[in-house]
Amino acid sequence: MRLFLEPMIMGSDMQKGEEKDQFEILEMKVDSLIRFAGSLKKEKESLLEKVGIQEEKIADLSGEVEKLKSARDKAKQRVVFLLEKLDQIDITI
Repeated sequence: MRLFLEPMIMGSDMQKGEEKDQFEILEMKVDSLIRFAGSLKKEKESLLEKVGIQEEKIADLSGEVEKLKSARDKAKQRVVFLLEKLDQIDITI
């Protein structure tokens, strides 16, 4: 009777070993997924920081563009004013 049960016991042990292997594989995959999620979180934080820096640069450059436009408009007005003054000069020979 013992000889008859040994293959069943051995088969049961093999199933337990295979189940253990499957759980180890699953655990390794879960660990890997957790590391990957952590890596993605760090990358997201880094990218958000970079976006913030770029937004600040855009705001600074937009302000600079507005200053330059204002200076250009003032220069145009001065040129027009000077041209009008030149037109007032009556040069007759």
